[in-house]
Amino acid sequence: MFCTGFIQQFSNSMAPAYLYYTGVPISIISLVLGFIILRFGDKNKSSKILFSLTIAFFFLFVSNIILWIAVDANMQTFIWFLNQFDFLFLPLLSFFLFSEFTKKNEISSSNFLEILILVLAAIFIPILLLGYNINYFDLYNCTVVETGLIVIYQNTVLILSCLIMAYLAIKNIFSATETRESKTKTILLAVGLCSMLFSLFFTWNPLIFGYPDGVDQFGFIGAIIFLSIITYMVVKFKVFGIKLLATQALVWGLVALIGSQFFFIQVTTNFILNGIGFLAAIILGQYLIRSVKKEIQQKEELAKLNIDLEASIKQRESLVHLVTHKVKGSFTRSKYIFAGMLDGTFGEVTPELKKYAEQGLESDNMGIETVDLVLNVDNLQKGIVKYNMQKVDFREIVEKTIEEKRGPIESKGLKVETSIKDGVYGVLGDSFWLKEVVNNLIENSFKYTKEGTITVCLEDGNSKVKLYVKDTGVGITEDDKKNLFTEGGRGKESVKVNVDSTGYGLYSIKLVVEAHKGRVWAESEGAGKGSTFYVELDSVS
Repeated sequence: MFCTGFIQQFSNSMAPAYLYYTGVPISIISLVLGFIILRFGDKNKSSKILFSLTIAFFFLFVSNIILWIAVDANMQTFIWFLNQFDFLFLPLLSFFLFSEFTKKNEISSSNFLEILILVLAAIFIPILLLGYNINYFDLYNCTVVETGLIVIYQNTVLILSCLIMAYLAIKNIFSATETRESKTKTILLAVGLCSMLFSLFFTWNPLIFGYPDGVDQFGFIGAIIFLSIITYMVVKFKVFGIKLLATQALVWGLVALIGSQFFFIQVTTNFILNGIGFLAAIILGQYLIRSVKKEIQQKEELAKLNIDLEASIKQRESLVHLVTHKVKGSFTRSKYIFAGMLDGTFGEVTPELKKYAEQGLESDNMGIETVDLVLNVDNLQKGIVKYNMQKVDFREIVEKTIEEKRGPIESKGLKVETSIKDGVYGVLGDSFWLKEVVNNLIENSFKYTKEGTITVCLEDGNSKVKLYVKDTGVGITEDDKKNLFTEGGRGKESVKVNVDSTGYGLYSIKLVVEAHKGRVWAESEGAGKGSTFYVELDSVS
């Protein structure tokens, strides 16, 4: 049949029965997807390239329909001429989308590869304009017969784009600096783009595969894979900055795609199966939308909490700054005044005034110690403290600390007992901070024991060194145990025994011990029954 014998411009007589089914839904869905991402996404370069890609895809399917149903030779030639640009733009846009996407995820693609692709594209223009892409118009079959040169060239660009994307994806897999999520997104995008391009290569390639009846209509399979992967990435990883509204549009767009099959199914069994799939898509789509909505709400709430947390941290840093420069300075100045009164700098003072000066000096020293403790905890939390880790004799540290604390303890009417068994007490640590741990443990027991004995024990075994300080003090209730070793954690009755309690002493011990890869804990039979605090460190020979 000759196309010149037709009066009408279009005819479905030569078109496959499923031409519109394979072309119309997928082209519309792709265009809607691109618009949604451009409209509701973060409007970056990747979104714009994807939108351009979906436009090219839309034109590819529409032009394919026109080439099948157009009967005018001039229209066929003109559409075919435009269609050649599409076969070039699809692999180029796919490559540049992938390249831009990987740059966004901090995976650098070579500029040389981009330049190579652009050079190949530039070569295409003179080939097309100078007529090296067409042999003749076949009036009998009503189709353009293209040259082998243009087909080889188009396939070269297409295959090269796929190979480069595969190379970059494999490079990403073995990258030590990329996260697992980043690798997953990059691989998914490469698979989606290559599936689409390979589908085009297979179905619209007359030089290699010819045009068996209906084969050229299966190019939509690669498009479905690509669009499904993009949809999954939008829902799962929130790529392109898409939120709930776009997710709803994507889900219902896919439901519409499945539903459009009802207009072309003629077999009852297929109709039933498609109906099941259609209902499943609706149910799962609703579930997916609710899940995404919940996840978005949680992330937004988390982001708000993070902002509040950052504000609280800044307020705390301001408070620490105030403590450092104001409170400690005030303690230091009054300390020197009291010290001057005691050493005769201001002349002779009465015994009563001297007694008050001693009390003031002691109070200032305690205040400075408290400020230093809070500052130490802040520095330990921030990781500012640099430990001088080396082999030290933990037994020597414990014995020296006991002797330093013995006087104040006994002056309070308490007994000090020690139990240090023979053994190897070498540990890897910072002697200054380990001494602070021992000092704070003994000081803690001293402050919360009104009468009785404080026992300091040291033992080794199973490659561990264990220190424990036992007292006959106020003990620990089950509720108080929850607050021990936490920042500012204090027992409910602690301030009645020690009005200067800050809750930072045990917390600083925990931070130091854990930095030495050890552990700290406390045991007590209850209120009024004393308590025992333990520190366990790895021993070294």
